[in-house]
Amino acid sequence: MTRRTDTPPAWDERTQLTTFLDYARDTARAKCEGLSAQDARRAPLPRSPLMTMCGLISHLRWVEYHWIQVVFLGEEPAGPLTGATDEDPDPEMRLALDVPLPRLLAEYEEQSARYRRLLAEHDLDARAARPVRDGRHVDLRWIVLHLIEETSRHNGHLDIVRELLDGRTGT
Repeated sequence: MTRRTDTPPAWDERTQLTTFLDYARDTARAKCEGLSAQDARRAPLPRSPLMTMCGLISHLRWVEYHWIQVVFLGEEPAGPLTGATDEDPDPEMRLALDVPLPRLLAEYEEQSARYRRLLAEHDLDARAARPVRDGRHVDLRWIVLHLIEETSRHNGHLDIVRELLDGRTGT
């Protein structure tokens, strides 16, 4: 079972923020524990065919990639998000149906470890290389807060999907 805590080992701002981000990430992984390969790809909401456990984990991975590597560091976009269109707005969720959940979780964890180190190396006041939708350059603190919000919101989706799939609740 995934062990997680939202109580930071120290009370400075950086430690509190990164502890909550790790807690949200660990919660997403915990919601996938013991899930069958078939259920991981099943979409129990008829009007949301991409709302699967695999799709949600893939989405979380690529959202972090976008905010940290593309927006904050200014790298050129790569991966499935570059293929998003009005007709296919969530390619990372669609493509995840062809990837085993353990692989998606491993990739998400490996990326999380890299980003944990990157966050430790940069000042929270450091400005993003690329502007966001309104043209402003947010700081790293805002990005971490946004990732906590985004991951926590999708943990609610993971909760619902998991309960519909096999009745499991409370992770």
